[in-house]
Amino acid sequence: MKALLRIFGMLLLVLGLLFMAQGSGYLPWPAESFMVGDRTWVFYGGLTAAIGFLVIFASGFAL
Repeated sequence: MKALLRIFGMLLLVLGLLFMAQGSGYLPWPAESFMVGDRTWVFYGGLTAAIGFLVIFASGFAL
């Protein structure tokens, strides 16, 4: 169970960072994406990455 939580948390963390990079314009890929340059995705990505970090942290305390 710990391993699944850690994998899920890492997935959320990576996706959140990707959302932040696209929303801020640092990663304009794919060019036709609706997320590129849209600052609201920086917030959504930060929230997703924070949740992923918390899941990773909590997986260390799971039984």
